[in-house]
Amino acid sequence: MRILIGSDTYAPHINGASYFTQRLASALSERHEVHVVSPATGLRSGTRTTEAGIVEHRVRSLPVPTRPDFRYCLPVGLRRAAGRILDEVRPDVVHVQSHFPVCRALVAAAHERGIFVVATNHFMPENLAHYLPIGEAGRETVHAWAWRDAARVFAHADVVTAPTPYAAALATVAGVPGPVLPISCGIDLTRFRDTGDGAGFRQRYGLADKPTVTFVGRLDAEKNLDVLVRAFAVVRRELDSQLLLVGTGAEERALRAAARQLGVEEDVRFAGFVPDEELPSAYAASTVFVNPGTAELQSLVTLEAMACGRPVLGANAAALPHLVIDDQTGWLFEPGDTRALSRRLITLLRDPELAVAMGRRARAVAEQHDESRSITAFEQLYAIGHDRVHPRREPVGAAR
Repeated sequence: MRILIGSDTYAPHINGASYFTQRLASALSERHEVHVVSPATGLRSGTRTTEAGIVEHRVRSLPVPTRPDFRYCLPVGLRRAAGRILDEVRPDVVHVQSHFPVCRALVAAAHERGIFVVATNHFMPENLAHYLPIGEAGRETVHAWAWRDAARVFAHADVVTAPTPYAAALATVAGVPGPVLPISCGIDLTRFRDTGDGAGFRQRYGLADKPTVTFVGRLDAEKNLDVLVRAFAVVRRELDSQLLLVGTGAEERALRAAARQLGVEEDVRFAGFVPDEELPSAYAASTVFVNPGTAELQSLVTLEAMACGRPVLGANAAALPHLVIDDQTGWLFEPGDTRALSRRLITLLRDPELAVAMGRRARAVAEQHDESRSITAFEQLYAIGHDRVHPRREPVGAAR
């Protein structure tokens, strides 16, 4: 099949939706012709073919004013550009990853041409509302508007999916035409397993060989990492341990200041950006993974940690309860409850056998999200579109 994937966030962007799109395109390219439409890294549009054979159609873009590492495409002329790409590629199916400008234009252009459209929603308004200085009432208004806007775009898709049952239900309740199908983003279980080079990672990033609490992801407001730093300060008074924060983001300076004020600066390690190929070793260097975020539609990093056999402590919010099972794969704590988080951390760090047992069960849960299953599920949806474009003909002389 000829598959065209649209995404408003793609390499070199660092976030879950970008990583999912890259992994989806890579996996599909082994059996299909794959095209990706996404923002360019500059003001010029262009097309190139990667070493994996994926054809990237980059559309000229501008930097986001408050986040220059992100790019966005102006809506002006975007629909015409999307139409030109579709007319050139002539895909069997278009699979968009959002309702933002690039994907919005692709959905509209594909709908005009009768091309089958699959839409996957990775968006929660909470991921953006933190950055708007408009107060709580203003954020509620934006929240409602954002879902209505998403519903209008996804109404033109033939199939809408979301990464978890929670995400699917959330979209449906918000007005996205259903049924919204839950299909996990999936994870490469051959890469993420308990075989990473933890010792090598500790040496490269200056970590001590002692109990380690880890977070991987963007260091941004909606991740609530101030809760983790405060909880770790309590833990550090009880146990010789360290906190590892992998990633970059707008909150890094504030988190460094908090660690300094709490007297744990020497035991909080900011690893910065870690290449994807090194992540299994980062998890291997960890004792327990913590995700205090409250705006997760699935959380690939949580799945990665679980696949690497690490127990997880997660906020009892959004989709995390689908992964974190109390007393089995780890524990949930109420959002912002520093005391509960610190108690659970102390329990796990003091009992290595319990941590190993929970990590083993976490791996079993992660195995239910094998990437190959997700790819197969999407291929089955794509086949509907392919058969619409290329209907099977009955053999001559077949019974009528």
